Amino acid sequence: MQDINQRLEDMRDRARLGGGAKRIEAQHKKGKLTARERIDLLVDPGSFEEWDMFVEHRSVDFGMGEQKVPGDGVVTGWGTVNGRLVFVYSQDFTVFGGSLSEAHAEKICKVMDQAMKVGAPVIGLNDSGGARIQEGVASLGGYAEVFQRNVLASGVVPQISAIMGPCAGGAVYSPAMTDFIFMVKDSSYMFVTGPDVVKTVTHETVTAEDLGGAVTHTTKSGVADEAFENDVEMLLQLRRFIDFLPANNKEKPPVRPTADEADRPELSLDTLIPDNPNKPYDMKELIYKVVDEGDFFEIQPNYAGNIIVGFARMQGATVGIVANQPMVLAGCLDIASSRKAARFVRFCDCFNIPIVTLVDVPGFLPGTSQEFNGIIKHGAKLLFAYAEATVPKVTLITRKAYGGAYDVMSSKHLRGDVNYAWPTSEIAVMGPKGAVEIIFRGDIGDAEKIEARTEEYRTKFANPFVAASRGYIDDIIKPHNTRRRLCRALAMLRDKELANPWKKHDNIPL
Repeated sequence: MQDINQRLEDMRDRARLGGGAKRIEAQHKKGKLTARERIDLLVDPGSFEEWDMFVEHRSVDFGMGEQKVPGDGVVTGWGTVNGRLVFVYSQDFTVFGGSLSEAHAEKICKVMDQAMKVGAPVIGLNDSGGARIQEGVASLGGYAEVFQRNVLASGVVPQISAIMGPCAGGAVYSPAMTDFIFMVKDSSYMFVTGPDVVKTVTHETVTAEDLGGAVTHTTKSGVADEAFENDVEMLLQLRRFIDFLPANNKEKPPVRPTADEADRPELSLDTLIPDNPNKPYDMKELIYKVVDEGDFFEIQPNYAGNIIVGFARMQGATVGIVANQPMVLAGCLDIASSRKAARFVRFCDCFNIPIVTLVDVPGFLPGTSQEFNGIIKHGAKLLFAYAEATVPKVTLITRKAYGGAYDVMSSKHLRGDVNYAWPTSEIAVMGPKGAVEIIFRGDIGDAEKIEARTEEYRTKFANPFVAASRGYIDDIIKPHNTRRRLCRALAMLRDKELANPWKKHDNIPL
């Protein structure tokens, strides 16, 4: 018995050493943690249960039969984050560069299957050179097995990808199908083909960082949701982030105790909207002042800044926030912002998270670039997402809500449950000046007449009262009471039930 116990410990020690001390040292020199160090930081101390520590690859070609490391380049298992169950896989770059083999993929699939059975989030800590070339098609088959599980788990349990090293070729498609992607600046990359292939095929010279680095994907492509300075910051923020999410699609969002009173007035909001209707203001100020304790986890803060999305809490319960940002492009909806918000709304709807929409939108962004790139279809994605959502939807119009963009932003017509407006709001087909120049185009040469007509239009339509008279707005509220009214609306909607007609699945305008 003593011999077998000693052998067990020796094998565990060998598995924990991964690719060996030299490769661990090289990983640390790059400013990166090892696979196990990352898990230790992510989960609660002492909570991690590792699975398949002794699994080895089955390849014998190209000398692989003599190169076997227990665990085969990925650490898998389950633990808790702030006491809540999560499943984790963490790729080990010190073992064959974290490359994915058939056995490596089987380990990932096992924890994903179990997460689906028990209803718990899956967190992937990705640090891999891609498919293990020595295994050929077997490694590609392994990727496809993971992809299939990503699809089946979508909308059932939250899936989060932390890109903590290179991620190329087939390796990028699994993260792309997960709900959120976080990256580390200067040490993580995502691309379908690397810089060398790009140069060969298109003759473009580009660095790995410019092609697929964290800054590129969080500012230009929108592929990733946030970029962090280092491994430690990412993992600590990941712990904070997971706290906002329910464990699965059958649960309601988690509730955290808060000392922030639901009826807290915020007098400074009475002066948030400038007197000049064309002057911008920061919508984030409103968000921070109405959510619990000013705690807001923004998603994609550096991409499509004309719309803000993220998670917060109201009376301790998670809500999703979608808000136009007048500071960027006057808060117009464009292709990027429509895609960004639509994906976020659909995630919230999948996981029973109520949606609070803060509206100040002058319309869709005009221009040939937008039209040629499909603003019609992309804008329809956001409309579709709001219209199909059955979770509680509370909307507040702070200032402008013009044209089709008024409809799209969770209006009463798209089954908005509670729709409020501030007295400063203007709900109309378009702004007074533009409307008058169309209606009274024959008077354009007469400045006095145009001004009088503009004022007439403003009085009749550039206010919330016409919409309120038709029931499109449930109430016109004072800005300083916003938190109280939002909290009361959400509390009233807590047990809302609404179902869409049966269908195999919808056909969103992709």
